[in-house]
Amino acid sequence: MKIGISGASGKLGQAVVSELNVRSAGQQVVGISRSPQNLKAVAEAREGDYDRPETLARAYAGLDRLLLIPSADLQPGARGTQLKAAIDAAVQAGVEHIFLVSASGTREVPETALNAGFWVAEQHLIKTAKRWTILRMNYYAESMAEEIQTSLPQGMLAGLGDERVAYVSRDDLAAAAAGALLSDGHSGAIYNITGPAIVTGPERAAIVSEVFAKPIGFVVITKEQLRGGLSQAGLPAQVVEVVTEIKTTFVQGNFDIVSGDAERLAGRAPKSLRDVLVASRS
Repeated sequence: MKIGISGASGKLGQAVVSELNVRSAGQQVVGISRSPQNLKAVAEAREGDYDRPETLARAYAGLDRLLLIPSADLQPGARGTQLKAAIDAAVQAGVEHIFLVSASGTREVPETALNAGFWVAEQHLIKTAKRWTILRMNYYAESMAEEIQTSLPQGMLAGLGDERVAYVSRDDLAAAAAGALLSDGHSGAIYNITGPAIVTGPERAAIVSEVFAKPIGFVVITKEQLRGGLSQAGLPAQVVEVVTEIKTTFVQGNFDIVSGDAERLAGRAPKSLRDVLVASRS
């Protein structure tokens, strides 16, 4: 069986390739990237650029299964357009089973919303592909760990409300994706890849206090205060809006879900936010 990873040069793509190499026996792993020269540990490296659809059908040719990892492009509508093109190219290339990395809480939202592309891609995949599987990821524990590191000097974590998030580690998402790609019985399934527990804002502060041996509080602020603080920190306007929108989805409940899908697909229990923070400290 030949398995393709589209977006293989990114952090998640590299982690999936690593998991596949450990787990697979006789499977060919094809890495697909707009920078194929950067790909390592794959049986074959191919050029495939989401922004150049003409490269995709050739990149996906001969694949039995394909994992589509969204790009980091934050321009409104970009990821939806990219993923629709990738899905069409995969169908055209005759890929038997397409797997899509999406996000928890995906639903129909305005086209300008940050996560609109996931809804567009999911709907197009369901309508178009012969066989499909969707892996909805919770918020990265590593991304929160980076945010926490920048907040430690202030002695305070901030949020827009009672944030309830089941943070998932990148490695656990990669392991779940690899487990799904290498096994059968996933056609038509929508999985929620989450960490082991919901963590609220105050609980997050308590975990941080314990891990870093430093008193850390949690405070609820307004969107205006959040934007102001991010702007004062020198972040570009687009990044300020992205962070504000992400924080808004935290309180809207997009990531307020825990499932056993990560363990079921990966064959191991997922790491907790505390586990990831301990690793980041060292």
